[in-house]
Amino acid sequence: QVQLAESGGGLVQAGGSLRLSCAASRGTISTYAMGWFRQAPGKEREFVATINWSGGSIYYADSVQGRFSISRDKAKNTVYLQMDSLKPEDTAVYYCAAKPGRWSSSDMDEYDYWGQGTQVTVSS
Repeated sequence: QVQLAESGGGLVQAGGSLRLSCAASRGTISTYAMGWFRQAPGKEREFVATINWSGGSIYYADSVQGRFSISRDKAKNTVYLQMDSLKPEDTAVYYCAAKPGRWSSSDMDEYDYWGQGTQVTVSS
């Protein structure tokens, strides 16, 4: 069973950058699609970005397109989310998730394994 752990969250000013990491343990994620999701206070969890098993297929939510970049390093069993030009509305707990099967998806119901989340706070 795959275990995921996010890191890299924190407090940043608007316009700044953060890079989130999602390290997998107790299993390899090399054949899994991976996704990043976020949940702001009082709101439902929402899709942010997804990457397929090879890294050749990537999709973003419209709200982060052009500002965020998802990538994966199979050798390190880790997925990243580079976040640039951050806005206060990006403030949320960010979760990474693993989806069995190689194809990426924005549907959180298709993801079986989740990390504990990391807080990102963007001040104005």
